[in-house]
Amino acid sequence: MSNNIKFILASASPRRVDLLAQIGIKPDIIDAANIDENPKIDETPRQLALRLGLGKCQEIAQKITSDHPSSIILAADTVVAIGRRILPKADNITQAKQCLSKLSGRRHQVYTGFAIKDQNNKIYNHVVKTIVSFKRLSELEITAYLNSNEWQGKAGGYAIQGLAAAYICNIHGSYSNIVGLPLFEISQILHGINFKGLKSL
Repeated sequence: MSNNIKFILASASPRRVDLLAQIGIKPDIIDAANIDENPKIDETPRQLALRLGLGKCQEIAQKITSDHPSSIILAADTVVAIGRRILPKADNITQAKQCLSKLSGRRHQVYTGFAIKDQNNKIYNHVVKTIVSFKRLSELEITAYLNSNEWQGKAGGYAIQGLAAAYICNIHGSYSNIVGLPLFEISQILHGINFKGLKSL
């Protein structure tokens, strides 16, 4: 693979930057995609995550094609759901409280849909699911978490890598998927397309 090929992350999330660093990748360019993230009528959480990951990848690919025609692009979006009910990315404390109240004492699903465009403009589009179980939260615990402000902009109103870790009693599947990128699945695809930037293990 030519050294002039750029790795572009189509997300401004510092969590995704940190996750990529774990496998030795530092994006050459960070260019956040801006698409409508609202679910369509009857769209399942899995379908939404898959569509958003692909849509963000395609938007950035169209935007940078002339400057970086052989770039590798990674885009992703994370969706939290209870069954078919999609929880919002909490924009305010009321939304966050509603999310935590729904998650309390229950299992929920975290879907991350991601898309990778390789140097030959082929796109790999996948979704990974992790099942997460919350303990039953007291009003004091919910209030304490809301006061931390960690919920801001987070799918489902929480961040597992922060204080909410104390509320999670079981995880089935990928931990990094909950944070924002399923590193195993992504690294497998990057190996498959002969990307040289992965950390040697």
